[in-house]
Formats: sequence, C-alpha cells, structure tokens
Amino acid sequence: MKEEYFKWYSPNLSREIEMLVFGHAGYPVILFPTSMGSFHENKDMGLIDSAKWYIEQGLIQIFCPASIDKDSFYNNAIHPIHRIENHVWYDKMICHEIVEKVKNNTPSGKVALAGCSFGGYHAANFAFRHPGYVSHVFSMGGAFSIKSFMDGFYNDDVFYNTPEDYLYGLDDHELWNMDICLGTSNWDVCYDYNLKLSKVLSDRNIHHWLDVRPDRKHDWPVWKEMFPHYLSRIKFF
Repeated sequence: MKEEYFKWYSPNLSREIEMLVFGHAGYPVILFPTSMGSFHENKDMGLIDSAKWYIEQGLIQIFCPASIDKDSFYNNAIHPIHRIENHVWYDKMICHEIVEKVKNNTPSGKVALAGCSFGGYHAANFAFRHPGYVSHVFSMGGAFSIKSFMDGFYNDDVFYNTPEDYLYGLDDHELWNMDICLGTSNWDVCYDYNLKLSKVLSDRNIHHWLDVRPDRKHDWPVWKEMFPHYLSRIKFF
C-alpha cells in the first residue's frame, strides 16, 4: 500500500500543514481526524488498514489532513469570534488546497468525505457547505453542532458551520444528489446528534442512511467496521 507524506505552507492558514496520502490511484476520499487529532491518527488507529483492500486495488486514494481544532474550537484562550474565524480559514484550506486539486481524479469531478467523531462533523459540515464538490459523506459517530464551543457567542459564521441550523435554508440541488451516511449506535455518546441531523435531512426530503448499530460504543472498533462498508457505496467505474 503506497503511503506519501506531504507538508506545505498554507496561504489560507498562514502556517505549515501536514497530510498523509494512501494509495496510488482511485476515487479521492478526504478523511478527517477526531477532535484535535493529527494527520496520522487514522493510520495509527487502524482505520486506514480497514480500507486496505480498496486502496491496494486502486479503487480509492485517501487524503488525511491534519486538523487545527486546537486553534479553533478547542482554544479557550481566544474569543469565540476568533475560534470560528480560524475554522473558516481551515475550511478554505481544505477546499482550495486539497479538494480542488484532487476532485478531477474522478470523472464526476467530486470527492468523498469521511471522519470519525469530530472528524464526522468536519466531513458533514464541509459536504453540506460545498455540495457541488462532494458525492459521498460518511460520518461515523459525528456530532453536528458547534454551539457548545462558542460560550454563547453566535454570528453568521457560527450559523453557517452548524449543519442542524443552516440546512433548513439550503436549496442547492447537489444536496439531493449526495450519498449521505450517518453512522452511530444506541450506545454512542453522539447518538442523539445523529437522530437530530437525520430529522433535519428528512424534513428537507434529503435522502440519507441513518445507520444505527446495536450495542456498540463510540470508539474505533465500530468505525473500522463502518468505513469499508460505506466505501462500498462508491461507484468506482
């Protein structure tokens, strides 16, 4: 399985950013880490190995960028307005420095996005904010509101990065073309968040799969079951 390391200066973040890429060819999958996770977390925890067959067959190529959660949502040393501003710059980095560079690796001109726990938030939020770029979104144990990080502060940037709020007003037809998987379980600490987002999507008649696995914890073992299962939904040819 081919593995490459990349490090570059991000003009959007005004800092260096790191990323691992797995695979030599195939459908581009952007895979986010969990809360404050590193670019190598998904490899370290075995999620990449769970998709090894797809990677070695040249069906997918997985891009694992670092997060900047420590400088955005989890940075209590700065005002919430700066926390959300830092996240908006991260969103721009993902869009302009990664997605726009790899989306044409597939005839659809789109990418798949995935992530576990807070990575599921990043995947879903980016997908819903930029539906023209995204064919599939696979959230595993995600939560979809950032208001708990904002200490009561609320502005347009917070609104437009909280899917359960802004989805009611979106009318981009690409949302209805997206394959959306919300993976959770009845023991998942994020179970209620998934039920709430599923209701929002249902209220908008946006097709999705709420995949509730029985008696599983919010942890890597169930995510390693979900990820290859969800990848099988991609039409590779």
